[in-house]
Amino acid sequence: MLLSITNTRKPATDLGFLLHKHPAKLQSVNIKSGIAHIFYSAATEEVCTCNLLLDIDPVSLVRDHKGGGSFALEQYVNDRPYVVSSLMSTAITKAFTSAVNGKCKDKPELVAMPMDLTVALSVVPIRGGVELLQNLFEPLGYTVKATQYKLDENFPEWGDSHYYTVELQHHITVQQLLSHLYVLIPVMDNVKHYFVNEDEVEKLLAKGEGWLEQHPFQELIVKRYLRYRSTLLKEANSALDVKEEEALVNEESGKKDACQPNLHDQRLATVRDALLATEASAVLDLGCGEGKLLRLLLEKRQFTRILGIDISLHVLNYAKRRLKFNRLSEEELGRITLAQGSVLYKDERLLGYDAAALVEVIEHLEEHRLQALEKNLFGYLQTPHIFITTPNKDWNNTFTEDNSKMRHTDHRFEWTRAAFAAWCEKVATTYPYKFVISDLGDAHEVYGAPSQLVHFTKI
Repeated sequence: MLLSITNTRKPATDLGFLLHKHPAKLQSVNIKSGIAHIFYSAATEEVCTCNLLLDIDPVSLVRDHKGGGSFALEQYVNDRPYVVSSLMSTAITKAFTSAVNGKCKDKPELVAMPMDLTVALSVVPIRGGVELLQNLFEPLGYTVKATQYKLDENFPEWGDSHYYTVELQHHITVQQLLSHLYVLIPVMDNVKHYFVNEDEVEKLLAKGEGWLEQHPFQELIVKRYLRYRSTLLKEANSALDVKEEEALVNEESGKKDACQPNLHDQRLATVRDALLATEASAVLDLGCGEGKLLRLLLEKRQFTRILGIDISLHVLNYAKRRLKFNRLSEEELGRITLAQGSVLYKDERLLGYDAAALVEVIEHLEEHRLQALEKNLFGYLQTPHIFITTPNKDWNNTFTEDNSKMRHTDHRFEWTRAAFAAWCEKVATTYPYKFVISDLGDAHEVYGAPSQLVHFTKI
């Protein structure tokens, strides 16, 4: 199986610096069940082509086989040693580690520089044909070409196989290209050579960052990549919920400065700073999701007791992995706790905290359930400081004329600034709280900011 990457942007040999492989040398790395050879077939100012050739040992594949196939002899009779598969994805990360991670010691400026790249993959099993290939790569901006092979050239009446030689062209960074290939090669094949566990969710989210959240075939990609495992799908989809909305907001905000934090990062930093300003030491993150706010809180020693609550056990498990619970010190583990629960129901574990945050949580509830939230949060818990953020529906007018359109399919409602202020006023009239509303994100002169924040203070 062969992967070839060609750069025609002058000087084309910049590709060698990014891949961290010298054009004059043949290099090899060991991979599971074989060896990956890296060599150049062209290296001039005009054209540079790096090749990744896998030499797979069929006997080793059988010895390393985990689990059963669709028929008894599949582990002995299969195409795995000869086709571009998840073995190639593994080889990409081992052979081009620096490029995959966006690092280039000698010329760091090249990492963010798009190049005129052409990729050739031979031979690829595509279970879904050319239509699937186009659906996966064309939304990312690739020009796609594919040559299909007959089942047997000596017997053309047998029809076509699902094997193709694929060519992809794009003006893109090498890191982006490798991330796309890493995820989408096994998606095309719809098979993996190893058991898929919880680590695959983090790999998918890491390699899919910046493109998967808005891909029109995200659902198919996630299902195939995670091999249809329901528990893993729940974790991945929960994590992608936030990423999808933020990708939309950041795109429509028209941000040009790559150094400027995105809206979600701004939102989290604002809430963290607001919590710090209250001088709270014990804080609640209600609807903590994948734990991004928890990470920021854990960095501040002012917060000596942190409790993250989420209704999804799968999301909590993912948050623990992202927070690297297994690497936290005893002191850090003593400060933070994650627990399954809901802000809609009385829970003694949530009593006695100085402040609480609900970051982009309430819009995921049915509006008729807000009364239960109000009674529990403001009537039962009566946390001295409560911070709530939610999207500003007015701002949606910057990207759509459809008044019914929401930023995410999982949102049950989105409030205008007036509706949000009216709800806050109702809460403050019913319960012993005062409130202040502020903008989150860059404000449009007519429609306001993308998100809105309220700080309730107990009177």
